[in-house]
Amino acid sequence: MHPLRPGYRLLLDFAATGRIAPSMTYAAISIRDLCKTYAGGKRALDGVSFDVPQGTIFGLLGPNGAGKSTLINILAGLVNKTSGTASIWGFDIDAHPRNAKASIGIVNQEILFDPFFTPVETLEIQAGLYGVPKSERRSLELLRAVHLEDKANAYARTLSGGMKRRLMVAKALVHRPPVLVLDEPTAGVDIQLRQQLWAYVRELNAAGTTVVLTTHYLEEAEELCDRIAIINGGRLVANEPTTELVGRAQEKVVDVTVDRELTDTPSASCFERVEARGRVLSITYRKDVANAGEVLAAVTRDGYGIVDVSTKEPDLEDVFLSMTNSAG
Repeated sequence: MHPLRPGYRLLLDFAATGRIAPSMTYAAISIRDLCKTYAGGKRALDGVSFDVPQGTIFGLLGPNGAGKSTLINILAGLVNKTSGTASIWGFDIDAHPRNAKASIGIVNQEILFDPFFTPVETLEIQAGLYGVPKSERRSLELLRAVHLEDKANAYARTLSGGMKRRLMVAKALVHRPPVLVLDEPTAGVDIQLRQQLWAYVRELNAAGTTVVLTTHYLEEAEELCDRIAIINGGRLVANEPTTELVGRAQEKVVDVTVDRELTDTPSASCFERVEARGRVLSITYRKDVANAGEVLAAVTRDGYGIVDVSTKEPDLEDVFLSMTNSAG
């Protein structure tokens, strides 16, 4: 370790205070032209470049097989990249691998720990692997934070799936990493436990921890993430603040209830799609082509009176499907 490295200073500060003072001199994670080609020629990552700003909750989204897990495993040191560079908290993963690994905690999709150890033993062993002195370990504190304090001395194999997920989060935090990667952390977790997990993630983020989240629950990403990158086919197809990304969705749906049963389905050049159910028309239109007033005027021109109108705003799922379908 080089004592003059800015990232090392911040790691020392965090170990001493439990809070992360952000430095604007570098990103929490910086990736440049990252490529990975597996034996046999499969190209999992194809020139991916992006930064994860410090102190954010950053969403990394993409369909199955897009390259997300490969990227995370490269950061974790489990997969060797083919070319490009990656740094964590200012530490290049090749030039300063120990500091880079000390700067990140990763919660993998797979539940990985010895089922014959108790949760408190699991955290103590993990802390020992990272060289955390016994006087600085906080195993019970972490178990309390993830609502597992009452299971501290139970065998890990007796925990439910949701409890095991939360133990994985605690395990990733034993060395106080300034960056936490959550890879599908709520898969198989019920709604109550999911809400508890996100409340804790928000607390960590408020204390300065940078969080990278991958999830197939797009509504979670839209609610939690400050910024979202989308990977498809090994390439980066989007990287924007969440609000701007959602704003790129052009298709909008308006449900129109008319004054009588539909004898035919109205049509107009501004309609993208129309579905009829009883007296309700669900009309999809593009915001860059028409507005709601023009859509309603087209319905009345066909002789129908309008009784009620409701609209569905585009969301992250609309953007995600549009980008991954067109890019694929």
